[in-house]
Amino acid sequence: MTAAVTASRHDAGNIEYEAHQVDGQPGTFVVLERWESRGALEGHLGAPRMRELVPRLLELMDGTVEDGIRFLQPFRPAQ
Repeated sequence: MTAAVTASRHDAGNIEYEAHQVDGQPGTFVVLERWESRGALEGHLGAPRMRELVPRLLELMDGTVEDGIRFLQPFRPAQ
């Protein structure tokens, strides 16, 4: 996780990249990422360090990376 966070914040198109450890669950993380576009996210995932890191993370994860990804849309109710 440490290897991903700081470097990812400097990837092209990154708006926000924050890792949070789940309270009371050491080693369980939620990562909130904001990217300018889906293409910027794909560029990040294709970066050499991520191609090296993802297989290592998969060894520690339950499920797949795709199982954990949720794409969010801003919710701005009409006033």
